[in-house]
Amino acid sequence: MHVITITAFSLLLASNALAAESSSQAFLKKAIEGNYAEAKMGQLAQQNGQSDDVKRFGQMLSDDHSAANQKAMDAAKSIGVTPPEGPNAKQKTAYDKMSKMTGTKFDHDFAMHMIADHQRDISEYKKAAKKADAAGEYAKGEIDVLQKHLDTAESLSSRKTSSQ
Repeated sequence: MHVITITAFSLLLASNALAAESSSQAFLKKAIEGNYAEAKMGQLAQQNGQSDDVKRFGQMLSDDHSAANQKAMDAAKSIGVTPPEGPNAKQKTAYDKMSKMTGTKFDHDFAMHMIADHQRDISEYKKAAKKADAAGEYAKGEIDVLQKHLDTAESLSSRKTSSQ
């Protein structure tokens, strides 16, 4: 009876370790898709944005998320995750929608999209940052950058609404 209890306990510990690992793997896959999407959106902002501030923000997004993606891919590989090769379907749809806009409509919708996206990202990264693994270390290192992006998007949004 004692051997069965020990075996069951060992299996429980092993399954908990696998669950923790799979949540880290899922986070990194999602982070990589998000970095691809943000870098592409940043490039789009440089092309379709009207204001210089939106174009500069687009450059910041493109640069920061490309750098973050390399770190995320390194973290993913270190825990045995095959990194995605681009944004997910929902992100591609958002890009396609935004790519049809220009001018002040683009600037406004882009800022609003970036606010919502970065609020969601910060929440997910803070949760992942609690993990004591490569995913957690990656997440911890990116929270300040994501906050800077959110602050910039909010600043762009308030300027647009106050000048309209």
